[in-house]
Amino acid sequence: MKRLLTTLLCLASLHLTAAPPANDRYVVLISVDGLAHYYFDDPKAPMPTIRKLAAEGARARTMHTSFPTVTWTNHTALVTGVQPWKHGVIGNDYFDRDQLKTVPYILDALFGKDELVKSPTIYDLAHQAGLKTAAICWPASRGAKTLDWTVPDVLEQGLFEQFGTAELLAEARDAGVPVEKQNEWCKKINEGKPMRDSMYGRLATLAIAKHQPHLLLLHLVTVDSAQHSYGRNTAEAYWAIHDSDSRVRDVVDAVEAAGLKDKTTFIITSDHGFITFTRQIQPNVMLKKAGLITAALANKVTERKVWCHPEGGACFVYILDSANREALINQIKPKLSALEGVEKLVEGKDFASLGFQTPDKDSRLPDLVLSAKDGYSFSNEVGGDSEIVDTDVPRGAHGYVPSHPLMGASFIISGRGIKQGVVLDEVSNLDVAPTTAALLGIEMKNVDGRVLDEVMKSK
Repeated sequence: MKRLLTTLLCLASLHLTAAPPANDRYVVLISVDGLAHYYFDDPKAPMPTIRKLAAEGARARTMHTSFPTVTWTNHTALVTGVQPWKHGVIGNDYFDRDQLKTVPYILDALFGKDELVKSPTIYDLAHQAGLKTAAICWPASRGAKTLDWTVPDVLEQGLFEQFGTAELLAEARDAGVPVEKQNEWCKKINEGKPMRDSMYGRLATLAIAKHQPHLLLLHLVTVDSAQHSYGRNTAEAYWAIHDSDSRVRDVVDAVEAAGLKDKTTFIITSDHGFITFTRQIQPNVMLKKAGLITAALANKVTERKVWCHPEGGACFVYILDSANREALINQIKPKLSALEGVEKLVEGKDFASLGFQTPDKDSRLPDLVLSAKDGYSFSNEVGGDSEIVDTDVPRGAHGYVPSHPLMGASFIISGRGIKQGVVLDEVSNLDVAPTTAALLGIEMKNVDGRVLDEVMKSK
């Protein structure tokens, strides 16, 4: 009997010392798509809420992003903490060598989260720890079983309704949130994004008020749209920044109204920076002139040995004639490097610096990568004879190699568990997930990022 009592006391002691899920901690992660690091110190950029959070907490002068610096790749990096070749989302889309066509990832039209994302996410781990999770318009999360309340970042209304949480959508309709307008606003492309953000912000505040998720992810899209249409540091971009700052304020207010202010950490970040371009590089025209692409009429391609697939300011070069791969690479490298506007050509042996593997390990990946100079972007046009064309008006782009000084993203962290007044020179977007995990009292293993202990209060 004495031995049994001792055993029971030991088991009780083990139970008491085991770390329970931190169900009194909350993290709100908001991505303001396209909010480049250089806007924080720009007096023309009106973001009082975001600057107030930074003043009360910590920030980085810039955040290093993942290649290509596009939305789907970087939002997945933010929640997995690993390089693109590990998490699997290698771009907004890719070129399929066998089917000879572009396969889109963006807007989650074809793939669910479990098909697309190959590494554990922070919301997977939080859910497994017994915490409540929510995501509003978060890329590459369609159909995620570990999100308790969600609406996906999709175009079609049918997908929005199918993969949105029925309970949340019903609550939204009862509250007068016009979720039925999702597809209509998406079809307006950039013009519809402020209305979408208003809806997404209201869904986020509704989730907080009704369900108080321990982890909430929110993706805002207006700043990205304004810069694509007009370029960076424009009046339209500044208006969009103010609009997104207002959505952040709404979420902060909702957290306070729910009585969770002292228990919540806010992370405000972005996925990439932006450049303004007025010229487009058309490398496929050069390949057509070299006899490596045959086009019957305009852009109707009938044969190709090499194909250039743009990701904004980056370009993936696929060698499709595998029997002559090395000869073709040697033939086109000097031609591609010499194109006006090309700043860098990266060969397979240097792909590790981009967080990539070589195509022999993953056929979705290219044989060469190009990155453009400031003022230039890539196009996949093959018609005509011009390798460089001017745009009708200045436009904005991203996708460039992360070392491009304009591709750095924003990072602000504030609230529970965060020191005040810390300013770091640079963090990595791969640090966001493990830092979020630490704030929730869980651990993210086997990641490429780290916990940002410099901004954390000692326990």
